[in-house]
Amino acid sequence: MNTFVVIGGDAAGMSAASKAKRDDPDLDVIVFEQGKWVSYGACGLPYYIKGEIQSLENLVSVTPEEFREERDIDLRTGHKVIDIDPDERVVTARSADGETVQDYDSVLIATGAEAVTPSIDGLDREGVYTLGSMSDGKELREYVGRARSEGELQQPDRGPACQFLETCNGPVGIVGGGYIGVEMAEALAANDFEVYLFQRGNHILKTFSEATSETVVEHLREQGVAVYLNAQVEVLDGEDAVEAVVTTDDCVPVEMVLVGTGVRPRTGLAEAAGITLGETGAIATDSYRETNLADVYAAGDCAEAEHVVTGEPAYVPLALTANRHGRAVGQTIAGTPTEGGGVAGTAAVKAFDIEAARTGIIDHDEAQKAGFDPITETIDANSRAGYYPEGGTVRVTLTADRDSGRVLGGSLVSEYGEGAVHRSHALVAAVTEGVTVDEFSDYDLAYAPPFNTTWDPVLTAAKVLGGRLN
Repeated sequence: MNTFVVIGGDAAGMSAASKAKRDDPDLDVIVFEQGKWVSYGACGLPYYIKGEIQSLENLVSVTPEEFREERDIDLRTGHKVIDIDPDERVVTARSADGETVQDYDSVLIATGAEAVTPSIDGLDREGVYTLGSMSDGKELREYVGRARSEGELQQPDRGPACQFLETCNGPVGIVGGGYIGVEMAEALAANDFEVYLFQRGNHILKTFSEATSETVVEHLREQGVAVYLNAQVEVLDGEDAVEAVVTTDDCVPVEMVLVGTGVRPRTGLAEAAGITLGETGAIATDSYRETNLADVYAAGDCAEAEHVVTGEPAYVPLALTANRHGRAVGQTIAGTPTEGGGVAGTAAVKAFDIEAARTGIIDHDEAQKAGFDPITETIDANSRAGYYPEGGTVRVTLTADRDSGRVLGGSLVSEYGEGAVHRSHALVAAVTEGVTVDEFSDYDLAYAPPFNTTWDPVLTAAKVLGGRLN
């Protein structure tokens, strides 16, 4: 019997294990996961912390017991793989019971990503959190729960910051204005915390357009979130517990800090085995997700993928990519070689009462490095017919190549429910297929007054940008 070993039990790993076993029931599938959680939706953690999702278990797609009993997968939680020996074709895993050496015919590395640790003094102080795992989410939910339960009680005079976490309900700081930072700003503000968000650069959501970022920042401030741009955090000050966020220009008292400054691929195991990393720092693979070592594959947040615009390797750690590439590896292992497909860097985020989405290449420096001559246009358009009694505004930023007219990417933002995210899907198709702005403006999108205008905002943006190109 052939043995397929999977290292990592989240999106890519369990997608691969499930698909391989489904397509080849005689395959021996063994999954090593160092934690106790598998197949969970980490993207839902901010909403669990906020209180919209009541149980952590609700974020689990398939339980360990279901994998073992219903899918016949040998899932071993609490097992950390510490070595891959490609010559002997074995992996070594360590658990509370000791070490296990397991032979393999093929192996998938799906070790995911880990939080970036910024160069800030005081990261080890009590009250400093990250949000990279289910355990992190549980801790933060408990923090919010304690604050809410204590909020109506008479609090002692504790100075500029809380010395005991069980009595915290005051100001909190968020370091980093990416997806986690924005979503957690909403989650914490919704629980009556005074929220301060610190972004090192001049705009948050840096992979989105500046127009989108500015709209989100304005809305965050309207909701009471204090946003500090160009704020280089130097120290998380305090004695035992964090008491203040110190930047080059300010010192802001806080009682808790969430650090969300991005992630990086977890590649230590792969490097030790002699697996090649790409220029992005993630594991390099071919189109079938196979590494430079025969029968050793990599997928998910630890691996590179091909960008549909540039055709070059890119590192885009997002959920759909992990699921899709994991499934493709499972099919390949089961005997049907399957490519995982490229990525466009498509993403979406919600911030209180607005939504935003992006895809492709928007940044002009990035586009120029890829050999394009970028041109960008931003327009505002009604989300629904002007005479319809409801509706809002969609702001669309569209970027194209001046020479070929090819659509390179775009960014959209609107009031929540007014379609920025769903409208981005047409733009994803245009970016992926490499169509021109004129071809995109001819897309036959659906129209009805409750949903959009006759010329959808993305088509209007294409017409305006096309006018500049022509």
